[in-house]
Amino acid sequence: MMKLMDNGHIRFSSAKGRWVLLTTVLGSGIALLDGTVVNVALPALGADLGADMAGLQWTVNAYTLTLAGLILLGGSLGDRFGRRKVFLIGVAWFALASALCGLAPNVETLIGARALQGVGGALLTPGSLAIIQASFDREDRPKAIGAWSGFGGVAAAVGPLLGGWLVEAAGWRWVFLINLPLAALVLVVALRHVPESRDAEATGRFDVLGAALAALALAGITYGLIGLQPVPVVAGVLLGVAFVWLEIRRSPNALVPVGIFASKVFTAVNVVTFIMYAAMGVVFFLLVVQLQVSAGFSPLLAGSAMIPVTILMLLLSARSGELAKRIGPRLPMTAGLLICAAALLLMSRIGPGSSYVVDVLIPTALFGLGLAGTVAPLTATVLATADERHAGVASGVNNAVARTGGLLAVAAIPPLAGLTGEAFASPSVFTSGFHMTMLISAAMLAAGALITFLTIRVNVLLDVEPKLTCPVTAPQPGK
Repeated sequence: MMKLMDNGHIRFSSAKGRWVLLTTVLGSGIALLDGTVVNVALPALGADLGADMAGLQWTVNAYTLTLAGLILLGGSLGDRFGRRKVFLIGVAWFALASALCGLAPNVETLIGARALQGVGGALLTPGSLAIIQASFDREDRPKAIGAWSGFGGVAAAVGPLLGGWLVEAAGWRWVFLINLPLAALVLVVALRHVPESRDAEATGRFDVLGAALAALALAGITYGLIGLQPVPVVAGVLLGVAFVWLEIRRSPNALVPVGIFASKVFTAVNVVTFIMYAAMGVVFFLLVVQLQVSAGFSPLLAGSAMIPVTILMLLLSARSGELAKRIGPRLPMTAGLLICAAALLLMSRIGPGSSYVVDVLIPTALFGLGLAGTVAPLTATVLATADERHAGVASGVNNAVARTGGLLAVAAIPPLAGLTGEAFASPSVFTSGFHMTMLISAAMLAAGALITFLTIRVNVLLDVEPKLTCPVTAPQPGK
């Protein structure tokens, strides 16, 4: 077994470098795969376990809730106690929770196991990229991060297809059980080949109370929105206010240093992030269900619907980032959000008798084109508008904001559109609700475009050193 030590001198072309890359790609890949394959399995598991719409929403949101609430704490634990150690704990935790999901006898057990999966994801997700940053030679880090991002994109593209195939060939439970052999491989390789690293300057107390308040606030709001109950929403909002007050009091050792929001542009771009990922969350949650319930597509064909999104982001995101560097992020982001809104208007026509090419492929390709024009400039703007010393925190905050947007939108928008109770069992009811959710999400994206145009400076990225972004492995809705 490799001796525990800090190591920032591994070369990308070396055998050791390839092992480290394999470990981080597989580790983050199991979480990424799980987020993309579960949505495809929702109709099958809902029918098998007798779940209603709220059960399906919680199947997605229980994972996102604990992940969003604990991911910043997970990154801090890795910096303090060892990135490899916390990463491995996260992988093992994720695997055990996946086994519970696959063996769940009812939807309540499945939801609880999904929440446990989110805890594992919060431990392993920050660690995968942090291990690369700490292990590779400085000159080779861009190559390693680029490869990590690229393989993550492949996982995102393969996930829905794999999920559709597993549902058809072996049943929905294997969507979760397939994580077990993958996790075992990650553990074996990491223990043998990945060096340990930690931040020697990490001091002070962990903001455990802040993380607990954030998670409880999100839980209260999510529970209230799904059940259309005002009392839990109010309680969640009050807990959120307590979280903000605590973070102000505990600065600079807070989970979220509130000083980073002194930049109006940073605040605005996080508002746009929330809106964009909220709309994405609704699309990824409902589209594959609509294609199966109303359009009559097989799980495999429905799972292939979002492949154009991943392919276009892989091909165009880097160029979009370069364009934003030359002309500023305002126009690419504004145009990208408006293109996404137009795509959702086209998706709102999907229903019985829809054509895959005309009604599905064209709108999803347009959606991917819009995201490719938006995500990289958005990420670069987040990093450019935060102090250099807060770059990691700024990225983590933006990541948490994105996941929170998806979480709350999946909780709130379907019930507002009438998708409650046994709606997914009625094609006509589900189609009506789906059309309304697409219109609501399109309006949100248009509002995001307006905020972008009015608040993002044209020259915000000028005279700023280019920073690495991984748009393909940005937070995935449903994770």
